[in-house]
Amino acid sequence: MKKYSSRNVKPSKERMFELVRGPVVTEKATLISEYNQITFKVPLDANKFEIKAAIEELFKVKVSAVNTLRKRGKIKHFKGNIGKQNNTKKAVVTLAEGQSIDFMAGV
Repeated sequence: MKKYSSRNVKPSKERMFELVRGPVVTEKATLISEYNQITFKVPLDANKFEIKAAIEELFKVKVSAVNTLRKRGKIKHFKGNIGKQNNTKKAVVTLAEGQSIDFMAGV
């Protein structure tokens, strides 16, 4: 079994920006934001420790938990051809009490 990197991992600045590809804006993601949880798109090779360190460093918040999930790409048919959508990975980040991230601040 492969061991993941230690909890004290600190990715480089470039890696941090690769890890957080953007927020997932869906109805379900909006509903769980009431529970201080935010959903992000992340690369398939990202692990929970890297994601936590990147979120804490980039947004200057305290993260209490990170849950990840992988979604297998669907097979699609288009004009007689068969194609496959890419596999994706999401991270549901739970922030500590009193912490928040405002995505609309710069708009």
